[in-house]
Amino acid sequence: MVTEFILLAFSELQDFQIYLFTVILLAFIFCILGNTAILALVRSKSSLHTPMYFFISDFAFLEIIFVSVTVPKLLTNLLETDRKISFTGCFAQLYAFNSFGVAECYLLAVMAFDRDFAIHKPLHYSRIMNKTTCIQLALSPWVFGFVISTTPTIFTARLEFCGPNKVKHFFCDLSAMQNLACSDPMVSNLVTSASAIFGSMLPFVIILGFYIHIIVIILKIKSMVGKQKAFSTCSSHLIVACLFYGSVVVVYGRPKGSEHDKFLALMYTVIIPFLNPFIYTLRNKDVKAALRKSNLLKVLGPSKR
Repeated sequence: MVTEFILLAFSELQDFQIYLFTVILLAFIFCILGNTAILALVRSKSSLHTPMYFFISDFAFLEIIFVSVTVPKLLTNLLETDRKISFTGCFAQLYAFNSFGVAECYLLAVMAFDRDFAIHKPLHYSRIMNKTTCIQLALSPWVFGFVISTTPTIFTARLEFCGPNKVKHFFCDLSAMQNLACSDPMVSNLVTSASAIFGSMLPFVIILGFYIHIIVIILKIKSMVGKQKAFSTCSSHLIVACLFYGSVVVVYGRPKGSEHDKFLALMYTVIIPFLNPFIYTLRNKDVKAALRKSNLLKVLGPSKR
């Protein structure tokens, strides 16, 4: 029986290992710093103590954990020839990655609900979206993430791994592990597909429904200034959701997996988390105003203000 796996990562690109390491390391550092800055800014500025920024800070915290599950191991593998990971460590990484990924999907749905409710019922928004409600809504994606990811992880871990142990990925993912099994992974594939429906497709449909409703409401606003103001409050979230789901749905809609999955996974594990802090700050007037008061925008120069 297999006791350890070898993460091949991008071993076929031997000549570009150092370049990949440099780019991914910089993206990882900026992702951590950017999201930490958002957390510090939301916490320190009373003007940002609103439900929308509470959820943004929750998302920033989740992003830090999400990228920390896979990227440090990837960076190590890009420098070392020994790319081994223990059986337990592999499935611990698999469970953590999927749990936090599902949590992100549902948190994006919660953020879409928040924007829809703020635009649709502005007079009741501050009363209903109190601190207790916000905490409950923020915790629910974490619960969904850990619960939904449990079943496919167990079914995959119970497969027989008796021979091949080279994972054609840079982290232990469900489809990559199922492809290595000596026993029939059909049941595990079905469970994974069902989990993908509840873990990514369902929140995607919920987000889509909320934004259709938001668009309908905005179209009913007579003032052009009012329309722009209403849309500006949710434009950053819409961009983040589109980028995240653009790669997630493609990968997890096909449980068998393919050679291109790891490149798509690189998008939503490294590139998109790197871009998110910039999207939430550079496209948000409230955050930019808070940054100006904190004198943090001086480093960007006057042309960026």
